[in-house]
Amino acid sequence: MKDLRTNFLDHVKKGLNGKPLFLRIIFWDGHEYAFNQDIRVTMHISSAKLISRMLMGSALDVLGEGYVEGTIGIDGRYQDILAVAEGLSDAFPAKKPRSGIFRKYHAAHSKSRDADAIHYHYDVSNDFYKLWLDRNMVYSCGYFKTGAEDIDTAQEQKLDHICRKLHLQPGEKLLDIGCGWGGLLSWAATHYGIQGVGVTLSEQQFAYAKERMEREGLADRVEIRLQDYRDIPERDYFDKVSSVGMFEHVGRAKLGEYFGVINRVLREGGWVMNHGITASQQDDEDGHHSGSDFMDKYVFPDGEIPHLWRLVLEMAGQDLEVLDVENLRPHYAQTLIHWVQRLEAHKDKAIAMVGDKRYRIWTIYMAGCAYAFWRNWSALHQVLAVKQGGAELTPRPWERHYQYQEDSFRLAAPDWGDL
Repeated sequence: MKDLRTNFLDHVKKGLNGKPLFLRIIFWDGHEYAFNQDIRVTMHISSAKLISRMLMGSALDVLGEGYVEGTIGIDGRYQDILAVAEGLSDAFPAKKPRSGIFRKYHAAHSKSRDADAIHYHYDVSNDFYKLWLDRNMVYSCGYFKTGAEDIDTAQEQKLDHICRKLHLQPGEKLLDIGCGWGGLLSWAATHYGIQGVGVTLSEQQFAYAKERMEREGLADRVEIRLQDYRDIPERDYFDKVSSVGMFEHVGRAKLGEYFGVINRVLREGGWVMNHGITASQQDDEDGHHSGSDFMDKYVFPDGEIPHLWRLVLEMAGQDLEVLDVENLRPHYAQTLIHWVQRLEAHKDKAIAMVGDKRYRIWTIYMAGCAYAFWRNWSALHQVLAVKQGGAELTPRPWERHYQYQEDSFRLAAPDWGDL
């Protein structure tokens, strides 16, 4: 009868189907095994229980948890570590029944539970996020024109891209749902002359954004609220609505209600731009996937990623006519590479602020997400729509040229650098 270690190694080799795995494993008793002469990653496994768990379920979840908790040591560049993790994941696919994740959907997304989830992820520390975000404190996908821009430039290009896409005009009323640290509202008020309202459930974001508007002389034009989107009281009031990196927290079962709120607060003919992560395949949103347990436990509690079709369907159900769809998937891969490189550059400061465990969570989560976006495991869509309740055609530009200051085409390519 094979021992556990031999069974594990045989299982991995069979699952690889001849594909290379540039990995050396050092087991708890000092025994070593290299899958390839070209060793790019060394993994230290401290307990037989860890490989027993991988044999029973998702390797990505076990590896992620082991790395965070310190029971698995991993040496190597992040892009090589993630390629090895993908190879192991192919050998140990997730086996949890789909019915289990559906039960979670029905339990999640009350107002109090959403507030707790937002508090866990966003109220880590404003100073922690300052270490690796751009100067405008924008925690969402940047917008690259060449791929060579620094993160400050890419985020300002993204802010301006959203403002131009919404066709913002001086004096218009803009609602930003999930306003973060106020970067978009600050940019829109300063450069486009809007009157703004921003809502967030994060207490630290609320405090920072409110102080920011006062510091930048925008407090008389931009109001920041600590408020659930469901409690926004206005009706037929806002000319434009933006939601950037927020609807991932809404929940599939609540998308109708979410877009219903947007319909209610928008005036007739008003525009909304929803920017958020989407599933790359239609069936991805229904099943349990490798790494989902890790993300739910350590990174985004109760986060749910719908497919684009569901987003468009729910918008249409609330009389929001889609005008434009843009996939920014490569832009998010590049953004995440910038973030994790900047966080690693401030490793000592970050650990002093939030501790070694949370530092490891954020580095592996951002590097893993960069890899996932580049491999088309996840997508990022901006969907522009107009509130079209009547029979007459709502005025809108005839074409998209207004969205762009220059026309250019370049092939997107990731710049992993020394990551």
